Amino acid sequence: MHETMSRNPDRLVLFTDAVAAIAITLLVLPLVELANEPLKHPVEVLTHHRDQIGSFVLSFVVIARLWLTHHRMFAHVKRYSNSLVLWNIGWLFTTVLLPFPTELVGRYGGEHFTVAFYMGTVLASSICLSALTLLIHRDPDIQDPENPLDDQYLASGVATTVLIVVALVLALAVPGVNYFSLLLLLLTPVVVRVWNRRRRVTS
Repeated sequence: MHETMSRNPDRLVLFTDAVAAIAITLLVLPLVELANEPLKHPVEVLTHHRDQIGSFVLSFVVIARLWLTHHRMFAHVKRYSNSLVLWNIGWLFTTVLLPFPTELVGRYGGEHFTVAFYMGTVLASSICLSALTLLIHRDPDIQDPENPLDDQYLASGVATTVLIVVALVLALAVPGVNYFSLLLLLLTPVVVRVWNRRRRVTS
């Protein structure tokens, strides 16, 4: 049996935002070091390190999207529980870990272990967010009754996690796909609409 705390979630949200901000800032540090390389022209920094720059942009977008999902989710929380805190810490762990596989992506590109490590970290982050969504959705002591978390939000979180699993399988099974498989996440709204349509038919 979990204990629901009477405090509002502001302190937890502020701490989470600070950690996410540090993680997203850490992504750029390897790029700053590239500026110290003795090259003939500054443009060579960009042309010689396209993989590192690409991995930075990819992870910046990933963390920003995950944080935005987390930010919107906690707008529906009126207080937090021990379970909520633990899942949130799990999400923070995946967030602060992501700069490490990002660096590996910049160095080793599409090597299978690197792809699995990077996308596995993103998947773990999405699982934590889905668990947080489910926890908020199902616990009336956590959820704000004046601003409830609807089924649509829950469906979006689950669809995102499923699409990341599919993207990971494609990245490992199909040569050359690699991180482009993450573009499947653009299909999340489509999957949610299909889910809603089937739900209306069966209800």
